[in-house]
Amino acid sequence: MKNTSKIDYNLALILLLLFLASCIAIYSAQSSGQYQGNFLVKQILWYAVGSGIIAAVVSLDSDQLKKITWYAYGFGVFLLILLIIAPESIAPRINGAKSWFKVPGIGSLQPSEFIKVFIILALSKLIWDHHQKYPVKTIGTDFVLLVKLAAVTFVPLVLVMQQPDLGTSLVFIAILVGMIFISGITWKLLVPIFAGGLSLAAAILYFVLWKPELLEKYLGVQPYQFGRIYSWLDPYNYQSSTGFQLTRSLLAIGSGQTEGKGFGKLQVYLPESHTDFIFAVVGEQFGFVGASILISLFFLLIYHITKVGMETKNNYYTYLCVGVISMITFHVFQNIGMTIGLLPITGIPLPFVSYGGSSLMGNMLAIALIFSIRYHYKKYMFSTKE
Repeated sequence: MKNTSKIDYNLALILLLLFLASCIAIYSAQSSGQYQGNFLVKQILWYAVGSGIIAAVVSLDSDQLKKITWYAYGFGVFLLILLIIAPESIAPRINGAKSWFKVPGIGSLQPSEFIKVFIILALSKLIWDHHQKYPVKTIGTDFVLLVKLAAVTFVPLVLVMQQPDLGTSLVFIAILVGMIFISGITWKLLVPIFAGGLSLAAAILYFVLWKPELLEKYLGVQPYQFGRIYSWLDPYNYQSSTGFQLTRSLLAIGSGQTEGKGFGKLQVYLPESHTDFIFAVVGEQFGFVGASILISLFFLLIYHITKVGMETKNNYYTYLCVGVISMITFHVFQNIGMTIGLLPITGIPLPFVSYGGSSLMGNMLAIALIFSIRYHYKKYMFSTKE
């Protein structure tokens, strides 16, 4: 038996580079004069807390992770329920969403950022336990697994939709889809289900664009709720209202051109540039070159996690890797996509780069699982077991 290094230095290096990118972007964003407070110092502190989370989780092996899974999941669901029933003095409504607890000495805490990781743990354990119980696959056993995966995701999904938080809800769905694909469920079940889902999404988009009055009449959809779709498709026609953020983001990124305006030279006013629209800050300062480097870091991160998942012989660890990949990939694609007008704005931060304690700690908790996998990884010379 040959042990590999217990510390994943390559992953640590990628995180360090993302940390530096976050510090540079946040420092520039807060220097624009539209914010009060030092977000850079707070972000560094959150990274320190996240490093502590990694140190605490890395020693947990697969058996220990499985034991705490349902406790973590149940605690996360409890927090989401408490968030709904808590008075606004404890859980204030911010920008129309009741998604945060007010914590003295810390600020705000968003439970949904942690429940993402708890869902990954729960779905991974469900798939692992199911295959242990049913070593011989049939359409019936696959259908049972599909129902269990959907049910575990559905509970927190409904609670988050009550806040309402569309962005996080979509992340839950992305994680579920990724886990379904790795679970081994037969395509005879998946093809009609996903075909039906795509057809439903296309039908909803059709009614939003050409028959909105029917959605208002029969589903109770309010006219203002269509604004996000309309401003996405034609932002300049709504630039004084719902399209303002997107048009400013496009202007900031476009004005950066190839090499950018230079560090600290932000000229385009863009609200929330230190959080959800941090990519626009990078694009304006460092242009196409800087934005490409940042995107390449995320490619390296996803590639590295994929490599970890493929190298391990423990299927449970592979499921965890797929869940983390699904979460991070969707976050990156959605965040960058909305800043360049490719996707509607949903308020999803850019992982490890956007300012935000809850988001960063949730992502660090997910990465802690990858560190744990490599920490307990053993390479056997003559065996396929781990």
